[in-house]
Amino acid sequence: MPSKSTVVLGLLGSTLDAGTGQNRWNRWRPTVSLCQHEELLVRRLELLYDPKFGELAQTLVKDIQAVSPETNVRLRTIKLKDPWDFEEVYGALHDFARSYPFDTDKENYLIHITTGTHVAQICLFLLTESRYLPGKLIQTSPSKAADKGVAGTYSIIDLDLSKYDRLASRFRMEQREGLSFLKGGIDTRNSRFNALIERIERVAIASRDPILLMGPTGAGKSLLARRIYELKKSRRQLTGEFVEVNSAILRGDSAMSALFGHVKGAFTGAVSARPGLLRKAHQGLLLLDEIGELELEEQAMLLRALEEKCFLPVGADEEIHSDFQLIAGTNRDLPDLVQEGRFREDLLARINLWTFRLPGLRERGEDIEPNFDYELDRFAQRTGAHVTCSREARQRFLAFATSREAAWAGNFRDLNGAVARMATLAPGGRISVREVEEELERLRTSWERPSAEEDELLVSIVGAERVSELDPFDRVQLAEVLRICRRSRSLSEAGRTLFSASRTRKKSANDADRLCKYLARFGLLWKDVATAADYAP
Repeated sequence: MPSKSTVVLGLLGSTLDAGTGQNRWNRWRPTVSLCQHEELLVRRLELLYDPKFGELAQTLVKDIQAVSPETNVRLRTIKLKDPWDFEEVYGALHDFARSYPFDTDKENYLIHITTGTHVAQICLFLLTESRYLPGKLIQTSPSKAADKGVAGTYSIIDLDLSKYDRLASRFRMEQREGLSFLKGGIDTRNSRFNALIERIERVAIASRDPILLMGPTGAGKSLLARRIYELKKSRRQLTGEFVEVNSAILRGDSAMSALFGHVKGAFTGAVSARPGLLRKAHQGLLLLDEIGELELEEQAMLLRALEEKCFLPVGADEEIHSDFQLIAGTNRDLPDLVQEGRFREDLLARINLWTFRLPGLRERGEDIEPNFDYELDRFAQRTGAHVTCSREARQRFLAFATSREAAWAGNFRDLNGAVARMATLAPGGRISVREVEEELERLRTSWERPSAEEDELLVSIVGAERVSELDPFDRVQLAEVLRICRRSRSLSEAGRTLFSASRTRKKSANDADRLCKYLARFGLLWKDVATAADYAP
């Protein structure tokens, strides 16, 4: 791979860079000195200058061409009424940084902070520290000893963001913009959720370590991961793609091939090489949703890819390098899977540095209203149809949505579907109480469990004769317990789900033991529930 070109960005020094006569070659000029060092080959110099110093800028171009013909000097005007006005200078340099076509894959950038007013130098420092200018600082100085010539010396400073306070604390408006971006522009009201998003925003900007997002299905893990990627890319912290894969759909050899790629002829049907998703995510972000579904072999290879930035495609003799950031999503309890031998403890330790649990919709009742409005806006963007909601209809829907009756089993997917259905059926583009009542009935029905299904499950596990002996109360309760057991991947997971409310009031909860004792009342063991005849709840 060819080495990257060095590009320097700097301001013309109206005093230090000045000089038109022959004597100018006998004095140190910081911008010219940048190109007089044999060990520092500057391929391009982006020189920012005020138009009133145009003649000096042209002189510098000629002088640099004389000492370094390899250097291409590009003059870029930047108008400043008052170069000592912090707000004006920062705004002008910030606009330049936002519009400049940086290409960090092909070029290394150095930000010259020797010239310009002290205000300009501070602004260049801040923009570099916050990654709007994705490079290192370079500072030039005149030589102290006479025998070292007029080139002077230089030093390159690589800012380590972990050593500094985050710039967002100094630019609170920018921080609010970042938080709003991660929340999709929704003015959420839940204080705990807002604090969680603020913490995620800090970590997303300051760290490239893996992030683990936990929470129920439909809580918004995938959407948040994509927004983290977009936020980091806007800061030029990532240049690669956003690659998303649901681990639950990966099985057997196809999982290895999909993640790590394969070479031609690696197995039957491999008629051509496949790069794999990890390689595709190089310099970008990889979202592995439902990471708990990966098999142990894939987990081992993933761990090595995270630690050593390389892996071996299926059937290959040479390793592939890929430097990506990982966001893992799961609705499972990974420590429990570790105890069951289904998830590697070392991989969990590697991805568990930054772990965040996204709450379900029922835990964020005060956020249902702003999300309701957000979904209406999304519907309008999707369909081009602007739909409103009558005051009575809105109050009716929100009263139900925030009540105990609303299960929101699918979380935000349920809310999205509800709003889309009401908006589609709204006569004249206005949702009325009628559409709301129809939707509420549909939601209630979807969240209820038909009695026929309950009886089928009970009979398949307990037996028809025993079911006929149960009191109606016990029949309903046992059916719900068995339904949850069949949907859970472990005894511990089923226990946590069934006793999620009461366990918070106990100093030491043993949910698995409580569940075993309950099943024992009906002569059942966990293995009886886990290995019962085929049944698809």
